[in-house]
Amino acid sequence: MSFLNKLGLGVAPTREVSRPYGTNGGARTPAPTALAAVGATKTPQMGESTRLSNGLKEFLWNLDGLGRGTLLDLGPAWQTTLSFFIERGFRVSSEDILREWKEFLTEEETNLRQSGGELLETLDVTPAGRAKRFLESNLQYPASSFDAVLLWDLLDYFEPSLAKQVVASLTEVLRPGGIIFAMFHSKKPQGFQRYRVVDSTNLQVIASPVLCNVQRVYQNREIQDLFSRYRTVKAFIGRDQLRESLFIK
Repeated sequence: MSFLNKLGLGVAPTREVSRPYGTNGGARTPAPTALAAVGATKTPQMGESTRLSNGLKEFLWNLDGLGRGTLLDLGPAWQTTLSFFIERGFRVSSEDILREWKEFLTEEETNLRQSGGELLETLDVTPAGRAKRFLESNLQYPASSFDAVLLWDLLDYFEPSLAKQVVASLTEVLRPGGIIFAMFHSKKPQGFQRYRVVDSTNLQVIASPVLCNVQRVYQNREIQDLFSRYRTVKAFIGRDQLRESLFIK
């Protein structure tokens, strides 16, 4: 059993192929080279499906008329999603924060193992301590950098302490009146999924190798507490046990 399993953290060993554009601190700017992504007209392959997204439709309605806005996508840098927003005048930054979290946990486990456990005497291995160290080198952007954030269902896969700190960090980098699009599972999912934008009302759902295990299935009150600093909340419940939520700062 690994050090992280002893601490109650399960991290899947498999990896996905797609990588984010940027890996340094500061705002990520999409690179000009193409990713292994597909166009919006691609025929779905096995493991892919399309779902109607009322949350996405409402998200775009709130962004309508913004002009040259800025958007942070916290999932893989799919070319379809990037192109969709770039064509609408947005400057898009992409950071695959769940992959970064997995890599952080793997590195911590390696360091703990190589130290023979000595680091346990000096390293803060509490959930709050891990979250603080992680965010010291990830999700680093100037205050009020973005008009919109695609958070997807990532909070379900973070430790609750990290989820709380991620929302706090996003609140700082979001401009007043900015909006977050988030998703929450109403029960523990059977598999792991990624999402990309097909058009203004549809998302493509891609079954993917597991990066991290679900840490929490949030109840409505817990979601409201996470986003207590936001003045508007709107939610849409889907038949696929996914809740789409919009939070306006």
